[in-house]
Amino acid sequence: MNERYERGWQKLMEIDGEGGKRVIESLKDIAPDLGQYVVEFAFGDIYSREGLDVQQRQLVTIASLTTQGGCEPQLNVHINAALNVGLSPDAIVEAIMHCAPYTGFPRVLNAIFVAKQIFEERNLGI
Repeated sequence: MNERYERGWQKLMEIDGEGGKRVIESLKDIAPDLGQYVVEFAFGDIYSREGLDVQQRQLVTIASLTTQGGCEPQLNVHINAALNVGLSPDAIVEAIMHCAPYTGFPRVLNAIFVAKQIFEERNLGI
């Protein structure tokens, strides 16, 4: 493994933990190169940049996935990651709600329901 992959793997484990590991493992039998790109590019290059902390990066990611729509599996991973790095459920909900005027209610509702399910699974009392 190269330095870029190692840096990305460490960042992935810091942020996503077991959820990130499962995503990469799930790609091994169908698209192992895609898993490598995720680790090297997304986490080794982008998530490892200076300028934003991991909480800010997770808020940007959640907002981006919300506005794209149809990204509920990835929202699941990144909402869990946001909680892993110390974001509160209130901050996550606020970031999703902030997208309503820009992307519309259907996408925001879909994202909120993903968040609600995760908060319930993690017994966060929301």
